[in-house]
Amino acid sequence: MEIASFQTRILGLEQRVSTVEAHASSFQDRDQELLFLRSKLTDLEDRSRRDNVCFLGFPENNEGEDLHGFLRETLPSLTGITFEPPLEFHRAHRLGPRRPGMDTRPRPIIACLLCHAQACKLIQKARTQGPCQLDGHTIRISADFSKETSERRRAFLALCPRLSQLEV
Repeated sequence: MEIASFQTRILGLEQRVSTVEAHASSFQDRDQELLFLRSKLTDLEDRSRRDNVCFLGFPENNEGEDLHGFLRETLPSLTGITFEPPLEFHRAHRLGPRRPGMDTRPRPIIACLLCHAQACKLIQKARTQGPCQLDGHTIRISADFSKETSERRRAFLALCPRLSQLEV
């Protein structure tokens, strides 16, 4: 009687274990699908940001009420690029709310240019020229990437000196 009871319990446990294993396999499949979808989402987000240019270091309130006009007037002299046709923006804004205090860093400006070639020209010039100076302020120009891509690029940049030492 006792052996039959153990056999019944063992059969029940085996069935439960096989059910759990089937669910675990299903979860692994879902994890793979989730990773794939996240990578697709990151790719789509980066593609939607491809015409965006990020400007770091412009002092707050320097632009007045017309940020588009300020950038249109300032960028050619700042970068030394003559834009034909003149720069046109889909949108431009500062990131985040205003920060209280005088010694806080200025908020970045994100501008979406209407012409992809102009955005590429600005970013390429910034890569070769490095930071610019405007009224004693250092201005940096860069491409706008998703959070995930920015983190991956930051991790890679941290490895670059070591890779260069190893001549990889």
